[in-house]
Amino acid sequence: MKVTKSKFGMLCDGTKVNLFTVKNGNMSFSCTDYGCTITSIVLNDGNGKKTDVVLGHSTLEGYINGTVFFGAIVGRFANRIGKAEFALDGKKYSLDKNDGPNCLHGGFDSYNKMMWKGKVIDDGKLCGVRFTRESPDGEQGFPGNLKLTITYLLDEHNNLTCLYNAETDKATPINITNHAYFNLAGNGNIGDHTVQMNSDKRLEVNAKLIPTGKLLDVKGTPFDFTKEKKIGKDIKNVGVGYDHCYVTELYDPENPHCGLPLDDKDLVEFCTVKEPTTGHEMTVFTNMEGCQFYTGNYIKGVIGKNGRVYDRHDAFCLETQCFPDTPNQASFPSCILEPGQKMKVKTIYSFTINK
Repeated sequence: MKVTKSKFGMLCDGTKVNLFTVKNGNMSFSCTDYGCTITSIVLNDGNGKKTDVVLGHSTLEGYINGTVFFGAIVGRFANRIGKAEFALDGKKYSLDKNDGPNCLHGGFDSYNKMMWKGKVIDDGKLCGVRFTRESPDGEQGFPGNLKLTITYLLDEHNNLTCLYNAETDKATPINITNHAYFNLAGNGNIGDHTVQMNSDKRLEVNAKLIPTGKLLDVKGTPFDFTKEKKIGKDIKNVGVGYDHCYVTELYDPENPHCGLPLDDKDLVEFCTVKEPTTGHEMTVFTNMEGCQFYTGNYIKGVIGKNGRVYDRHDAFCLETQCFPDTPNQASFPSCILEPGQKMKVKTIYSFTINK
């Protein structure tokens, strides 16, 4: 296990941006303190071939100018808040309308464009980077001074663990996730990737992708991944592609208000993705009640790593999170973090490499 730190570039104000690379011999990942961004996940095949399985940019400038959140942390509230507003404790809060009438990923001033403080973590069994930042009261329109800690860790079993921790001095909605775009082949369309989810329900959404409050059974529909299925099989039957929140096994309909996790001990296996040509597999574990499955529907002609052009359905995202629009949905599990509480969100991306 090894962690190295190097210079990734410099912002226009002279701030140095660092790149951290973590290796275990079988795979590696790199991340930067600009946006807590995962810039690469490289799998070392048995034949000596190295496959980078996430989309991104070759330079810092690509991330500065990018608009699709490649590999970045998004918040204070990931996904959408309907009409870019919510009420809490009798007070109405207005947010940026950066997605039509809605607020997406925190608005125009999102976490993916901010600098974080990075520190190398190495305890012999886990190596990685811990990023910290304080989000001031009123930033993006949200209440409360929020202390955030984002940690990426790699172990010898090819598990990339993401920890999202937070504390606040005022009650505030919070929903933090990583927005990595995966392609387990390293290139091309993801239509032949297969997915199997431990999820028999998804959230119904309106035309603006805001939840209606209803949970729908997926069995027998184009949204059904309860049995292993190619992503491309039914994708033409769901509009431009998948951009829907699936319900994990942690959701309890008898106790819908269990809400934001305050410990990271209880994980469930949400899904497994396989790529047939390379044999690469990725399994996702989480302690969140929702996971947004997104198939890169709005990528078009984006210049990525080494000049490669990314297009629609060249990647998928599995964004573990609270349900979208939760601040406006009384029936959804709570996303409110209270003073004195410590949010502890944990997601593991576990890789199987073809040897």
